[in-house]
Amino acid sequence: MGTQPIAGCIGCNACLKNGKCFREDGVNEFVEKAKTADGFVFGSPVHYASASGMITSFLDRAFYGKSTLFQGKPGACIVSCRRGGASAAFDQLNKYFTINCMPVVSSQYWNQVHGNTPEEVKQDLEGMQTMRTLGNNMAWLLKCIAAGKAAGVDFRRENRRRRPTLFDKETDELWQSGMDWEDIRRMRM
Repeated sequence: MGTQPIAGCIGCNACLKNGKCFREDGVNEFVEKAKTADGFVFGSPVHYASASGMITSFLDRAFYGKSTLFQGKPGACIVSCRRGGASAAFDQLNKYFTINCMPVVSSQYWNQVHGNTPEEVKQDLEGMQTMRTLGNNMAWLLKCIAAGKAAGVDFRRENRRRRPTLFDKETDELWQSGMDWEDIRRMRM
């Protein structure tokens, strides 16, 4: 993401209508790359026991209405904090994966490191070991997914369909016919 500001999602649905966000920043570029990515690792510093506003704005816009780009692809998050709040931020970021049918890559401990600077983080030996294990687990899971696909085992589309909570009879009939909820939303705009 770099140091350029990332604006938050305003829920205008322009991305659903046009295939990209009306804001011209790194999110659209990332979404294009996400189409061919095998997996994802997102990281954030911890601010007030939560992920940074920048990563939250980025992920809100990247994932909004695009769950089919991410489904079945493994995701991992890493948080870095000076002292506390890591588990709350870790939980916050993992929700992007779990709501989008993504396997969550774990380690031997929560994916967190402690330190205020890169030099301090390198002194967190347990955190650095956790990161090495996370990398190994991500590589292993990507190989397993590739081996499964090569053997004809793929992530089933019916597992990906999400039933809308609030719907009318017409929406229910469209969903029952096999149409995806995101396609129904686009059609209704």
